Amino acid sequence: MKQGWSWVNELHVLALRVICRFHVDKVSSAHVYLRLKKGETIDTISEGLLEDCAQLVKAHSIQGNKMNNVEVVYTPWSNLKKSPSMDVGQVGFHNPRMVRVLTVEKRVNDIINRLNKTRVERRPDLKAEKDASNAAEKAERKMQLKEKKRKEELERLEKERWAEIRSYKGLMVAEKMTSNRQIASAGRSMQEMEDEFV
Repeated sequence: MKQGWSWVNELHVLALRVICRFHVDKVSSAHVYLRLKKGETIDTISEGLLEDCAQLVKAHSIQGNKMNNVEVVYTPWSNLKKSPSMDVGQVGFHNPRMVRVLTVEKRVNDIINRLNKTRVERRPDLKAEKDASNAAEKAERKMQLKEKKRKEELERLEKERWAEIRSYKGLMVAEKMTSNRQIASAGRSMQEMEDEFV
């Protein structure tokens, strides 16, 4: 996190999607914000990714970097509780049960070096990213609603078709019926008609 960022700026970053915040417990440290993929939860984060985030916050903590067996705390950003009386970067938690703790025995330089090699600095347009994300979610909801309506219409048509098949409307159609008078006028007997039917 860049020095001078305020809590409000952090919230703009976090509003894009479900985010987990990592930091070393009980000592000052940098914060790592992990944007989860769609459908991912705090409990489904892979072990390797957890280790990478934990190593990053430990390495960027002046005190925590020198200590062994430090606890790294992570939680969804929505669980963070901030009051005006708190220092910059200091937070509490709304629900302690949503807080996860990971113990980092020691700094692993291989992980830190690998992550530093892939480090990219950028100045994202957070509002544009949030607008694009909201538009994509809106389009997806619209498509899901359209698909749901299409399925409901197909189900309705199928029900109507089966109701038509089960109804007796098709059996008693006047054009298909033959009266006794028509049989008698055709010069055929009832016995002949029955024999022909069988």
